[in-house]
Amino acid sequence: MEARPYANAVTEIVRGLAARMEEPLHPLLARRPEERILLVVATGDRGLAGAFNSNAVRRGIEFLRSQADKQLEVLPVGRKGREAFRRQKWTVMGEYVGITARAEFAKAQEIAANIIEAYAGAKIDAVYLLFNEFKSVITQKMVFEKLFPIEPAEPEKSASQVDYIYEQPAAELLKGLMPRYVEARIYRMLADSSAAEHAARMTAMDAATNNAGDLIDSLTLEMNKIRQAAITKEIIEVVSGASWSA
Repeated sequence: MEARPYANAVTEIVRGLAARMEEPLHPLLARRPEERILLVVATGDRGLAGAFNSNAVRRGIEFLRSQADKQLEVLPVGRKGREAFRRQKWTVMGEYVGITARAEFAKAQEIAANIIEAYAGAKIDAVYLLFNEFKSVITQKMVFEKLFPIEPAEPEKSASQVDYIYEQPAAELLKGLMPRYVEARIYRMLADSSAAEHAARMTAMDAATNNAGDLIDSLTLEMNKIRQAAITKEIIEVVSGASWSA
């Protein structure tokens, strides 16, 4: 399953339907003042990946501190994030470790189910996602996205705007689409974060290998200089002794 195109397609449909409705036809489309905020942060389970984990944790802490007047909860995905936010004494709604090495849709569904239950039950008013997006082997982009409340699609200014016709009523469509929407967004987060972590670790290990090679060359040169100086000193002593005896 292609995580990013799938998530983008479902998101576009849901936002389009939300823009048509005057009143929410689904609990997940409810909009409330953002007093209780949940931050979902994706990190890795292991280190040795350069600034991959520290960047996500630092960005997450910055956001939480900027919202200090709100009721805040954190849902860390990855052992490094869990340890960091626990040390900072933030309220942890749940935790998921051991799932970042390989993105699995079943895990995305599990995480999505917890978020859906909390938002539909009005236990939280807003959900934000924070993760590293994979761009290339040497480039990862920190992404901060709002999952809830859903922002309706903005009507295009063009007169040629396409008006889609849906066979089923909007309420019936949303009943099946809304869980898919959350699952797709979470799966996209896991897939991107997993790919970005592997890329960051590969880059970090390549840099470490190069640095180790440079260090070995430098130490070898220094060792040869010391060895050469010792040999030269011994030769001088032998020559000096022979000249004195003569």
